[in-house]
Amino acid sequence: MRMIAYLLSAAATTTLVTPVFAQQATSTVEAQTTPSQGTANASVDGQTNAATDADTTRAASAASAVSETGNSSDIVITATRRSERLSNVPIAVSAVGQAALQNSGGSDIRSLNQLAPSLLISSTGNESNASARIRGIGTVGDNPGLESSVAVFIDGVYRSRTGVGLNELGEIDRVEVLRGPQGTLFGRNASAGLINIITRSPEFDWHGNAEATYGNYDQKRIAAGITGPLIAEKLAFRVDGVYVKRDGFYKNVTAANGTESRINDRDRYFVRGQLLFNPTSQLSFRVIGDYSHRKESCCGAVYYSQVETTDPTANTAGVAPFFGTVNADGAVTNNASNRIVDILRRQGAVFPLAGNKADPFSRQVAVTPGQTYRNTTKDYGGSVQADWDLGGATFTSITAYREYKSGNASDIDYTNIDLTHRADDGNAYRQFHTFTQEARLQGSLFNDKLDWLVGGFYSKENLKLVDNAVFGSQYGQFAACRLVATVSPNVALQNQNNPGCMSAIGRATITGAFGAAGGLITSALDRLTGGPGLGGGVNNVGDSGSIYRQKSENYAFFTHNILHLTDKLSLTGGLRYTHETKKFNAKFNNNNSVCPIQQAALAP
Repeated sequence: MRMIAYLLSAAATTTLVTPVFAQQATSTVEAQTTPSQGTANASVDGQTNAATDADTTRAASAASAVSETGNSSDIVITATRRSERLSNVPIAVSAVGQAALQNSGGSDIRSLNQLAPSLLISSTGNESNASARIRGIGTVGDNPGLESSVAVFIDGVYRSRTGVGLNELGEIDRVEVLRGPQGTLFGRNASAGLINIITRSPEFDWHGNAEATYGNYDQKRIAAGITGPLIAEKLAFRVDGVYVKRDGFYKNVTAANGTESRINDRDRYFVRGQLLFNPTSQLSFRVIGDYSHRKESCCGAVYYSQVETTDPTANTAGVAPFFGTVNADGAVTNNASNRIVDILRRQGAVFPLAGNKADPFSRQVAVTPGQTYRNTTKDYGGSVQADWDLGGATFTSITAYREYKSGNASDIDYTNIDLTHRADDGNAYRQFHTFTQEARLQGSLFNDKLDWLVGGFYSKENLKLVDNAVFGSQYGQFAACRLVATVSPNVALQNQNNPGCMSAIGRATITGAFGAAGGLITSALDRLTGGPGLGGGVNNVGDSGSIYRQKSENYAFFTHNILHLTDKLSLTGGLRYTHETKKFNAKFNNNNSVCPIQQAALAP
């Protein structure tokens, strides 16, 4: 399958610089008033880093405004790829400093949920399936072939999936959360918004930091870093490292046969090394390499509610073929029992399916013995950023390569009943190899009346997904009982020890209910459970190392320009052209032979 997409976007914004209500600065007192070297496009401590004279002047005046007025909204940010005060930026943006993130107890971008308005980051089944939404808009689900519409950039390097950015961050300068489309600034598709993370760069003075934290669930976190000169005013380095270990906050009440006793733990370490090289006053290079390792049991969950509901009033006709009727008045009645929960209990389900009252604060889960949520995630890569001051303009190039691999083993049904799972046998993982190249040229004209920027972006990514999701040893029985219970909630119709989960009364009832098709229906139920002369049923079958591959190639050209009409009025215009190609192929290895037989038998 081959898909080619052409996108053309343009944006024009008129900005009146008055008290700002769109921008929000979260905990700005401790945020940096000068951007970090090599990322901020501003001159810091006498070192020229991708800065035009206009950028340097604005950064200096912004920092001066903070010191003179004490106005906490005067943070210098680079959301527009220029050093500007937050209050002057015509973008809805939240800026979070290192201290704010630390004071919240957070150490990765998931923690921004409590600091950045309108941002939500969540995981679905596994941390590698994380998704980000801004203003409720974002790419959701666990399809790894889809890039997030909320892009993540770390030190100017695009991270193709939100889950890739859930590692420890180490020492940072700030995090900028930009709301709304940002493609004309960053080149990559970011239709819902963007998370821009700027880490601390090397410094030419010796500095060091270390911290140790102990918390509940026996959490231990150690972070340390050191920076200093290797060659005075020419070459500086920085090394940061983080180690975190914490017991899971969910207790597994069925721990046995190698299944972990605690779920949702943390066991990770992270290290990042940097070099900042300034061969001349006009040229600088920033080289970054990092490695992150996680071996954690994630992500278990509790059942929120076990109440089965019905509509007690007559329904109105729905739109065929999707809905036969519609609950137009919204009337709901809670039933005394839940047919699905009752089936699971008879199959041997224990807590959390032990009561009917919802308890979202429960800290106990049940995992199928022998199954696990343990997975190993490795994320590493490097980048080189070059900034060259050409006098009237600045050229910036960022070249990066990254690799990411995450296991996908899990007990998919979240019960101790063996319904569905992905085994920890090395045949359940997703892997990315990503190369990106960005180049920008920017400057100012007409006595700083026009700030102009043009750039290009290229990325090439290879994705490999290996899957072994299977129906468990008790799935066929559950599926058949579930269908019988749908025909009638009368428990007398069910017998989980019989083929098709039907008692003698149940078999007669179902045969009679479907008339001439009764035999087809009962035979289909028998094939689900299996039995003597019926085969193994839909049990212990499914994917066995199926392989999915996707190759993506993208290039884009973009421009973003700000015309300062007066001191209080500016006009912003942007344009981007994107071309993207995706090629997909799959090799299926699935031993579920029952479903094709069912389809053929029930087709009439």
